[in-house]
Amino acid sequence: MATTVEATDVDAVVRSDAALLEDDLAEFLGALTAPARAAASVYDTALRRSLYEPVADAVGSRIGQQALPPTAATPGGRAPLRPSMVYWAYRNYRGFPGELAAGDDTAAELAVVRRTAVAVRILLKAAVALDDIQDGSDVRYGEPALHTTHGTPLALNAGAWLIMSALRHAADPAVVDSLVRSVGDGFTGQAVDMSSRTALTRAELLAAPRAVRVGFWEETAVLKTGTLFRMPLDAAVAGLRVVEDDRLALDGAMRQLGLASQLFNDLTDFVPELGGANTHEDFDGLGNRVLLELLDGAPPEAEFKRYVLGHPQLERTLLALAEEAVALKRAAKNAVHGVCRSERSAAYFDVTIERKGHLIDRLLATVRQRSGL
Repeated sequence: MATTVEATDVDAVVRSDAALLEDDLAEFLGALTAPARAAASVYDTALRRSLYEPVADAVGSRIGQQALPPTAATPGGRAPLRPSMVYWAYRNYRGFPGELAAGDDTAAELAVVRRTAVAVRILLKAAVALDDIQDGSDVRYGEPALHTTHGTPLALNAGAWLIMSALRHAADPAVVDSLVRSVGDGFTGQAVDMSSRTALTRAELLAAPRAVRVGFWEETAVLKTGTLFRMPLDAAVAGLRVVEDDRLALDGAMRQLGLASQLFNDLTDFVPELGGANTHEDFDGLGNRVLLELLDGAPPEAEFKRYVLGHPQLERTLLALAEEAVALKRAAKNAVHGVCRSERSAAYFDVTIERKGHLIDRLLATVRQRSGL
């Protein structure tokens, strides 16, 4: 679907929706941590330090989400705003300002969408806190990980408590059911990803043919990373009672976006221009697609970093995988455009997804330039 509508028109709606989400998040956090402000005993003070402060830090962190550039005289002013796929679903299936029908049903659906968007954002924050513990990451996008500032036990507890709080906040049974399934998928993907650091799984991957290794990576990436894209949309369309055909189409598109995003993450381990200080750090497991592509002929006890960085097919592999990431992103956008009800809806989706999508395109351009292929 062509997107020839005025960009400023759609951008204003995206920012207005994102600003509403920020307001709702602030209200949610205020309600969660309200007891901390009334601390009057040793118990109250201990509870504030051990639960409410880690929770506030986890929810208030800006890591893991690409923001729209601040713009004066627009909703949200100069604050960084992060669009939500939940609101894209609402705009696509219920309309833009001036198109919405007045009535109790419209107000009730917007209330469901607002609670869903908050729940999704909180679950993503919890996932970051837990993922950093599982991966042993002390820093994420320049910010200290929650477990480095509050300790692993408190960070683990805060992440689990946020999951419970988010599911309770969602309230709508269909939304909660969708979110529970997504949380389960995410934990499943994390478990398999962590298994790539164990001796038994490493031995099995080293002995497996390429097709099996790539299949292992894909199934893991769909659950671990694809869930992060699927969760907001699936929860939103569940709350809006969207027809099954559209839900299946969106699910497939989010699967593709998840694979594209994981390829981007894996490739940046090898591209200093995008990976920065984290380049060449993820060599302790066999979850990286580049490693899995190049394992044929590797000795069982290979020092993976030296082996892969010196591999004669490294640059061609990086280029092929970068092209695959761009193709997956493009296919996902086309699939979503296929269920868009208007040009404005397609443009809204593009604004939302291209916060990271443009980095995938930039990665391909960078790999092409440096490889000379």
